[in-house]
Amino acid sequence: MSSVVKQGAESAQKALSLYRQLLRQGNQFASYNYREYAKRRTRDAFRENKSVDDPRRIQELMQKGLRDLQLLKRQTVISQFYEHDRLVVEGGLSGKDGNGHGETLRQKDTGWD
Repeated sequence: MSSVVKQGAESAQKALSLYRQLLRQGNQFASYNYREYAKRRTRDAFRENKSVDDPRRIQELMQKGLRDLQLLKRQTVISQFYEHDRLVVEGGLSGKDGNGHGETLRQKDTGWD
């Protein structure tokens, strides 16, 4: 019986390690939206499958997670080739003018005027 517990603890440790690696790799995206999506998707997938007890199913999920990690590694490298403007939520433009007047800056709409 102790070997079953030991095996369960070992697979839990591997799953936790994979979870951390996926979150860390997701943080490497240059784009805020991709970073947040990767984190949200990772958390949701692990929450969704936290009650799985079947060893075969756990192994399948771990293999899928490892494939997803490799995919994230490729995608984060590609995303770093392109320059992105920082969003306001990332600490980009503050929306205030620099003259100290405290007025909100608005970007001129380039429409049909």
